[in-house]
Amino acid sequence: MQSTDLGNKESGKLWHRKPSPAARDGIIVNIIHSTSDYLPKVLRFLNVAFDSSGDCLIAGDHQGNIYVFDLYGNRDGRILAAGGKSNHLHLWCLEAKQLFRIIQMPTKVRAIRHLDFLPDSFDAGSNQVLGVLSQDGIMRFVNIQTCKLLFEIGSLDEGISSSVISPHGRYIASIMENGSLNIYSVQALTQEINKPPPPLVKVIEDLPKSKLNSGDLKIKVTTGRVQRPAKSRENKIQTRILKQDLAGSFENKENELSDGLNKKRLQVLLKGYGEYPMKYRMFIWRSLLQLPENHTAFSSLEDKGVHVAFLNLQKKYPIKSRKLLRVLQRTLSALAHWSAIFSDTPYLPLLAFPFVKLFQNNQLICFEVIATLIINWCQHWFEYFPNPPINILSMIENVLAFHDKDLLQHFINHDITSQLYAWPLLETVFSEVLTREEWLKLFDNVFSNHPSFLLMTVVAYNICSRAPLLNCSLKDDFEYFFHHRNNLDISVVIREVYHLMDTTPTDIHPNSMLHVFVALTKGQYPVFNQYPKFIVDYQTQERERIRIDELDYLRERQMVEDMQAEVDQQRVEDEAWYQKQELLRKAEETRRELLLQEEEKMIQQRQRLASVKRELKVKEMHLQDATRRRFLKLQQDQREMELRRLDDEIERKVHMRDREIATTAKDLEMRHLELESQKRHYEKNLIRNQEAVAKEMREDANAFRRKVDLEEHMFHKLIETDQTQNQKTQKLIEENLAKAEQACLNADWRIQALHKQRCDDLQRNECYQEVARLLRENRRTETEVLDAMMGEEAKKWEEAKEKDFHLKSEKKASALADASRKWFLEKERNDALEHAEHLCSKAVPRYPNRQVASSGVPRTSQLDDISEMDSSTCISLNQRRIQWDTMERDLVERVRNLRQRLTVQARNRRQPPHLLATQRA
Repeated sequence: MQSTDLGNKESGKLWHRKPSPAARDGIIVNIIHSTSDYLPKVLRFLNVAFDSSGDCLIAGDHQGNIYVFDLYGNRDGRILAAGGKSNHLHLWCLEAKQLFRIIQMPTKVRAIRHLDFLPDSFDAGSNQVLGVLSQDGIMRFVNIQTCKLLFEIGSLDEGISSSVISPHGRYIASIMENGSLNIYSVQALTQEINKPPPPLVKVIEDLPKSKLNSGDLKIKVTTGRVQRPAKSRENKIQTRILKQDLAGSFENKENELSDGLNKKRLQVLLKGYGEYPMKYRMFIWRSLLQLPENHTAFSSLEDKGVHVAFLNLQKKYPIKSRKLLRVLQRTLSALAHWSAIFSDTPYLPLLAFPFVKLFQNNQLICFEVIATLIINWCQHWFEYFPNPPINILSMIENVLAFHDKDLLQHFINHDITSQLYAWPLLETVFSEVLTREEWLKLFDNVFSNHPSFLLMTVVAYNICSRAPLLNCSLKDDFEYFFHHRNNLDISVVIREVYHLMDTTPTDIHPNSMLHVFVALTKGQYPVFNQYPKFIVDYQTQERERIRIDELDYLRERQMVEDMQAEVDQQRVEDEAWYQKQELLRKAEETRRELLLQEEEKMIQQRQRLASVKRELKVKEMHLQDATRRRFLKLQQDQREMELRRLDDEIERKVHMRDREIATTAKDLEMRHLELESQKRHYEKNLIRNQEAVAKEMREDANAFRRKVDLEEHMFHKLIETDQTQNQKTQKLIEENLAKAEQACLNADWRIQALHKQRCDDLQRNECYQEVARLLRENRRTETEVLDAMMGEEAKKWEEAKEKDFHLKSEKKASALADASRKWFLEKERNDALEHAEHLCSKAVPRYPNRQVASSGVPRTSQLDDISEMDSSTCISLNQRRIQWDTMERDLVERVRNLRQRLTVQARNRRQPPHLLATQRA
């Protein structure tokens, strides 16, 4: 058998209220069969039954499938809603036992998971807004009458798993699919529910003549205000001449209510039907009373908690419903916090109870309705407090005397005052003598008229009950009559009230003594002080004094009870002590007899014990001797074991020492190999640098030779020009000039060589001294050696930079000399051509020719000087390399000796003192 649960996402559901008895008698079966067109064709239900709780409907079809439905209806039990695997909502009227509407949800809705009616405080249980939770996690609220989507909660990203609506319809609590709890405010989500009802007037629009002629006779009816026929232009001009009716406009403005309703029209509607529609009664009441709905002010009164005067309200007024009792207690406390007199008003619970029962789901409206009733319809009630309002009762008595003197005389003859036939009706606002429907009908008229209407209702109630009252003669009968329901038509009473309102003279009419309706102020509630304040203060003080006296009495009584309890406890303790002492005395005598017997037994036991002690002493001596021998043997074994352990420790230490020595030797060898590799690396770098420097110097020398060859070629060209004229003279000049120039160059070269040797000696001396100082410093620590090497390296690099700078300056000077020689050769060539004949007569050469010869020859000596400088530089570098190798070997030797000493010291610290002494010995 296949079982389908229509409560999951893939099935339908009828939600969750218990069905009425009529539904249990077969209505649901008819409903299900009536919807067979919307279910699969194979579904034809055969059996149906309810579960034990009455909340679930179980149905079976001809194929053996079982379907489980949950039922849900609105609060008045007239409408039943159902939904399932489709996007259709089925609405049944349980009174007519038939399906009256099918609502199709949007196409996005494929299945309905949950239904819930949204309650409202003013719909009297006939809920019109239905919440539909679909498979996409969005809950949509629709009006089942207008089929309009009002609002929706949830989204595709944050879907709703389940939801519940508060009883008063203010909040919606939803559990989301991610596990969070969201609370929505219905007032913030929509204003559609609180809007006034649509107007009752239907407007018929005229159709164009073309449609009328075509035969299309459809009539279009729209809802709206009554449109009056437009006046002609002449009428408009005439109305401008007429004066404005100030009184009429003021009256209309006064009758206009805040929600767009008109008080006069409501009164006409009320007189025609006798009562307001049940569906719109609460809304009309709120409009008539012009309730401000001061949420903040009411919350401040409610936050003050339960008033002291109403803490024990349930004792005086035992109400079965705890919720109703709690709402009544809170409302009365709010009234007491608003004005101090209400904490002392004994009939306030009777006055407020019918309104609390009517508005128990909306405490703010309940409080404001009662406050408005007290301010307007309870005028002058508290002027004679704590007595009944004598002035109000006198008004009622005067009206009754005018309209029914016989009934008043009957009351006087039987000593029945207005406090018996009028005050019980006023203090309970007719809730004891009328049913719920009659009371609602009466207060539809009370709230729609002047505050004096309530007083006239008391007179009308007595006049309409004239026959049974005239038959009463006992006071108890009168009291029973005005505190219990009677067989009286409330419609007759209301008509009599309107008759009294119209026929009562002005001098005795309560209308002239009571002011017109005044609504509660917006934001804060008005101050209510229309009562004798000194009496209330006196009663408050007296009540406080009585409370303090009562507390003192209770405290003293508690002290007396405590003292009495202490006395009783002390007497019980004394009796117990005496009994205990008697028992102790008897026990002491018994113990003495037992002690004498025990002493005799003890003497015998001591004798036996002495003999046993002697035997034990002998055994103890033997055991001590055996123990001593065993201890000596054990001590000897322990010492032998200790010696073996020390031998093993010595061997282990020696092995560790040898292993550490081997490890240290390997480390030193690795260090030596590292130093050798570093040395080869440094030598390789040094050779590479020397080769680079030699290559650079060779390139400079080659360039210099090419430049000299060029200059000699130019000079030879000059000589060839002069050879044709005076070859012999020229040769002589050249020889003399060459000798003089060679002599000058030789002298200059010697001077330069000596100067360079002196500089090299000074530099080597400084270098030797610096190396010796560094060696002395490096002998102290290995760290200082490394620092000195780095310092020396930096100095050498600086010296190399200085020499490089000097070489660059020499190159610049050489370039300048080359330029000057080129210029000089060009000039001499020109002078030679011009003065050739003058040079032939002269045999001795002059300084210019000497200078020319000297400019072409000296480069060979300079090259020799460069080669000598290269050889001296190589010799100095080899000497320095030898010195650094010696320093490195000395440092490695010192480091090796230092590590050996540290290893010996560490080994000595780890060895025991007695082994060290043995080794030293």
